Amino acid sequence: MQKNTIYLWYNNDAVEAAHFYANTFPDSSVGKVFQAPSDFPGGKAGDVLTVEFTVCGVPCIGLNGGDVFKHSEAFSLQIATDDQAETDLYWNAIIDNGGTPSECGWCKDKWGLSWQITPRVLTDAIARGGEVAKRAFEAMMTMKKIDVAKIKDAIEQ
Repeated sequence: MQKNTIYLWYNNDAVEAAHFYANTFPDSSVGKVFQAPSDFPGGKAGDVLTVEFTVCGVPCIGLNGGDVFKHSEAFSLQIATDDQAETDLYWNAIIDNGGTPSECGWCKDKWGLSWQITPRVLTDAIARGGEVAKRAFEAMMTMKKIDVAKIKDAIEQ
């Protein structure tokens, strides 16, 4: 077990989520699946309790805890992308699999987990500070999925 692992709550579909993430993102996989040794508030003995998985090299555990708790935008996973094609690939995979778009590069998967699909050109511009950061940030604030060309245009103004 890793020293630090992201633990995520699902409504009895953690294995489905883990497989989606593993099939969508690079350096991702599904590991061990554990059954509950006895009944628990979200299920019965023998039901899948947890699944170990990795998303872009980050270890996670999905818990089938039932519908008691929901994900919120207060927690998200950020995926850094290198270009528009990669941005589109991940954004569309999430949205086309029952997810919903949000603002400024954020979207939510069908399990309610929030994702930031963020091109590096945007984070690099913001890290530069000053007017470049301001222009890139203001351009981003008008978008749902990040448009790399518009961010580049804002940087070059």
